[in-house]
Amino acid sequence: MADFTYLLRPKTFDEVVGQNHLCSPDAPLRSLCESNNLPHSFFYGPPGSGKTTLARIIASVLEMPFYEFNATSLKIENLRKIFDQYENSLTKPLIFIDEVHRLAKNQQEVLLPVMEKNSVLVIGASTENPYFSLTAAMRSRSLLFELQTIGYDALEDLLARTSVVVEDDAREYLIASSGGDARAMLKLLEAASALNKPITLTLLKSLRPAAQSLGSSEAGVHYDLASAMIKSIRGSDADAAIYYLARLIEGGEPPEFIARRLVILSSEDVGNANPQALTLCTSAMTSVKMIGYPESRIILAQAVIYLCASPKSNTAYNAINAAQQAVKNGVILEIPEPIRQQHKGYLYPHDFGGWVKQNYLSKPLKFVEFKNSGYEGKMGEWMEKVWGSRG
Repeated sequence: MADFTYLLRPKTFDEVVGQNHLCSPDAPLRSLCESNNLPHSFFYGPPGSGKTTLARIIASVLEMPFYEFNATSLKIENLRKIFDQYENSLTKPLIFIDEVHRLAKNQQEVLLPVMEKNSVLVIGASTENPYFSLTAAMRSRSLLFELQTIGYDALEDLLARTSVVVEDDAREYLIASSGGDARAMLKLLEAASALNKPITLTLLKSLRPAAQSLGSSEAGVHYDLASAMIKSIRGSDADAAIYYLARLIEGGEPPEFIARRLVILSSEDVGNANPQALTLCTSAMTSVKMIGYPESRIILAQAVIYLCASPKSNTAYNAINAAQQAVKNGVILEIPEPIRQQHKGYLYPHDFGGWVKQNYLSKPLKFVEFKNSGYEGKMGEWMEKVWGSRG
């Protein structure tokens, strides 16, 4: 079976696909490397985007011995052997560490002296942004570069390099179902080629029944997908919101997490424009805890569509933010005597038909601005009716 991931692994910057911002002739990373000025660096990006390949190319350009480790199994004594080997050498090695965000603090401390002396070049890689897991000392000695998901056209170009005959609809599925992961695309192609059959859509789907999602387990993707769903609901785009919900579900996101986000949104972005939204989403949150997947997906979809189709208001969100900020800024008013616990002169509204005018603040403050959206418009009309314009 042809090992396409090995045969097609780029050997030069020019052969890399989908990372022009790093590998084009005028890209800063490439320029620093080719001028022998590249400092210690950390790469992060989705699986199959070329992080290890890029480190190998850098080692080749700089003519450095290449040592590859994974942070989950890295032994400090192995690092020290390499450091000792090159201690008095005119050559310095490139130490590549995958899953670098998992480096323990003591492992980072072992690396610091050689990073400081530049006796080795350290390059790390991760599917998560490693900057927040690295110590300040590590961050100050390095640069951070993000690799992007490989686009459709770039994957198509890579596929063309294999010279394997693939039917048109199968070619589209092979690329689209790989989720921007070049390695995943080539591995599927390897398996299909090994069967010595025409590479058809039916054959590919028998090997990969569903598209490979980018998932949501990596922190960056997790938050991006959740953000995209929330913003789509806020913008009342039901199709977009359902799509991102599907991405979260297919990526293995717990239904409880999604439901909690919907409960928050029901108050923050719908609020009193449709008060029933909070009730429905709270009910959905309770339901998915009891039911789980696969049926929870239907409950979540109902809630998402309901929120998209609801009028929107962020009045409650704005009001509590403004009131809290006022308190933080020192606006601490004396509570009027009639509404204290031991009250004198309190007027009980129900004795006056449900409302009576009296002071609840010792001086006027304004935090709540009713919007003319859905049910909140009626609420604003009632408040205007009983209080008049309060400025």
